[in-house]
Amino acid sequence: MTKAEKVEFTIKTLQELYPKIPVPLDHKDPYTLLIAVLMSAQSTDVRVNQITPVLFERADNPWKMVKLSVEEIREIIKPVGLSPMKSKGIHGLSKILIDKYNGEVPADIELLKELPAVGHKTASVVVSQAFGIPAFPVDTHIHRLMYRWGFSNGKNVVQTEKDAKRLFAKELWNDLHLQIIWYGREYSPARGWNLDKDIITKTIGRKSVLQEYQKAKKSR
Repeated sequence: MTKAEKVEFTIKTLQELYPKIPVPLDHKDPYTLLIAVLMSAQSTDVRVNQITPVLFERADNPWKMVKLSVEEIREIIKPVGLSPMKSKGIHGLSKILIDKYNGEVPADIELLKELPAVGHKTASVVVSQAFGIPAFPVDTHIHRLMYRWGFSNGKNVVQTEKDAKRLFAKELWNDLHLQIIWYGREYSPARGWNLDKDIITKTIGRKSVLQEYQKAKKSR
């Protein structure tokens, strides 16, 4: 297969598997999505979805959130990890949204990145999923699969994002990044990986990855 054929096969397979794409983090508007994505850093979506209802029952908008102390927010979100940093970020960005944006979340990656505890990935997820603006946030699943499929060198997520944006048409980015995440979880995980179920990697995967898998399989 040529690189173009591999890309086409990947897109076609993902679209067939995920014609309707669920958003992993529960939310009701751009603000609650922003908070949920911030909380998901070095945590799981399942854990975040267990905690956000508790937090949002107390405060589901910036005005209510700033009425809580940083300590109160920290106590609620402690199970997701990194609660000292995240609670300060949540309280701080809520105040900035009120003071600078009339409580609205800006639909701009660069403006979002100016908010406390909001990095490039978080900002990309928000503009993509809340506003429909093309972006390609790269998480661990996408980083792993882009390498397994031979679409990126796996050196860092910055390069992986550049490669993804170069390979895939812009109008597909918002769907594809979610489709790849779901595929990575269900068919091509980091642990407990079964290549027989992973049709994309089995068909187009990087030769060294396939060889390493077979080598590891024999040694079990």
